[in-house]
Amino acid sequence: MAVQVERRTIDVIPDRERHGLPRNQFTLWFGANMQITAIVDGALAVVFGADALWAIIGLLIGNVAGGVVMALHSAQGPRMGIPQMISSRAQFGVYGACIPLVLTVLMYLGFAATGTVLSGQAINEIVNADAPVVGIVIFGVLTLLVATVGYRLIHLLGRVATVVGAVGFTYLAIQLFAEYDVGALLGAKPFDIVTFLLAISLGAGWQLTFGPYVADYSRYLPRDTTETSTFVGTFLGSVIGSQWSMTMGALVAAAVGDEFLASQVTFIGDLAGGGVVAVLIYLVIVTGKLAVNCLNAYGGFMTMLTTATAFTRSYRVSSAVRVAFIFGFILVSVLIALLASADFLNRFRDFVLLILMAFTPWSAINLTDYYLISKERVDVPALYDPDARYGRWNVTALTCYAVGIAVQIPFLAQSLYTGPLTEALGGADISWMVGLVVTGVLYYVWAKRTSHPPDRIIYPAEAHGV
Repeated sequence: MAVQVERRTIDVIPDRERHGLPRNQFTLWFGANMQITAIVDGALAVVFGADALWAIIGLLIGNVAGGVVMALHSAQGPRMGIPQMISSRAQFGVYGACIPLVLTVLMYLGFAATGTVLSGQAINEIVNADAPVVGIVIFGVLTLLVATVGYRLIHLLGRVATVVGAVGFTYLAIQLFAEYDVGALLGAKPFDIVTFLLAISLGAGWQLTFGPYVADYSRYLPRDTTETSTFVGTFLGSVIGSQWSMTMGALVAAAVGDEFLASQVTFIGDLAGGGVVAVLIYLVIVTGKLAVNCLNAYGGFMTMLTTATAFTRSYRVSSAVRVAFIFGFILVSVLIALLASADFLNRFRDFVLLILMAFTPWSAINLTDYYLISKERVDVPALYDPDARYGRWNVTALTCYAVGIAVQIPFLAQSLYTGPLTEALGGADISWMVGLVVTGVLYYVWAKRTSHPPDRIIYPAEAHGV
């Protein structure tokens, strides 16, 4: 089927427009994770002191743990046929859901901006430009085009990024093993619990931050798609892709250290061998980053629209409004990218861990409610009406969310703040683990008494249209 500009936004996808297979989730998330920011994320664990071997193991544990949570969100998409953050209204209330929504937009902007910095560098290498603004603006325009067309083109780009990323990263791995004694890099340092937990947090944080928009890209799957197949496709694609990239990052950082810190993109080009091959690798970098940046822009648009329509009570917008929302998001992310290039690694590490603090309790509440309290019984039309079943504000969810953030503060290990319990643990950051468990248990106990889900899932009449 030809790629067309998407008509749907935050409304329910009717059966007649459902399409795709669970394996499309694999290629989308594999392609989106085979990219340079994931390499940087993996490198951070080694840069901040971990041995390469223990960093890789820690990243794997984090990716698997976070990937389970992320894929559970994805499995909601075919069942309800709505964007992820709309479903939050069932827990937080139609107005109350706007609180995590605002933080979600900030997350998308942060990842879009940090990715744009690296993509801009790769584009500058391709076109032989010196001014950072050139590559950053070109990348912003590419993101605008794909995100505006929407769902189908984003999935198509994911399939392209899967092939391009697998070929390109395999070549880089061969080059890395040819130029460095990779075996000697493993086990060179003793095990350190602090940096090991940092590696786990970096992997988990990477996966968990996909949670607020992952169902946006599974909601078009046919309603009879099994949750297991959606879960498995999403989980394997995201975990394998991210772990591959992060493992390369850990090995590169262990091999060259400061040389990689100086310029991540330039080093990757040099590792490729320079010349035409380097240009091809820069194209691999741009393709992978474009795949995930379109997710950020598309998700940012959907999130901003979800926030606005909570008060306007509408759920459909014109094409002009769609373009305006996406353009505004990308414009802001480009401006941030132009201003935030310095001290990129330190800023990115703090950003990932800080955002993780905000979204761990959101994931705990959303998943606990959907799978354990409501047991997949949702009144979908009521999600669009603040006077219906879910109301304007849900005190239970909002209180649990605030508690979930607050209990993490003593366990934080940030450059701006280190919690007292973190110091007692020797500097290890376990805040996300505390937030996930405390929020989930508290919400389950409280919502079990206060929640009144429908006896079945309820769809709007048009959802079954043919």
